[in-house]
Amino acid sequence: MKYLCLVYLDENRLDELPDAECVAYDRSIRNSGQCIASEALQSVHTATTVRIRNDTLVVTDGPFAETKEQLAGFYMIEASDLNEAIQVAAKIPPARVGSIEVRPIRPIRETVAAAEAQQQVQQAQ
Repeated sequence: MKYLCLVYLDENRLDELPDAECVAYDRSIRNSGQCIASEALQSVHTATTVRIRNDTLVVTDGPFAETKEQLAGFYMIEASDLNEAIQVAAKIPPARVGSIEVRPIRPIRETVAAAEAQQQVQQAQ
């Protein structure tokens, strides 16, 4: 099962984590085969939020919400279950100064593809 590990931390504490340690962990999890994708994000000050309200595009500088911790990066991982995903997330270096939100991926593409395939089978009968 796929899980997204969202890395949150106070950007002011980012310098407490050596880049080399984070890169070493990233290399390790990629080599294990559990990491599907991972990236660090630029500062929250570079964020832009996009909304559509009443069919009008609204673009706002900055993140969606003001919080003490900001989204700093992510790991898309493969794990057998939530417990394994939590164990992987606990090793992500920023967990020591921030938090890692672990969320299962909703397999929307697979669900839609299966429904479309079923519909084609029914139409062919």
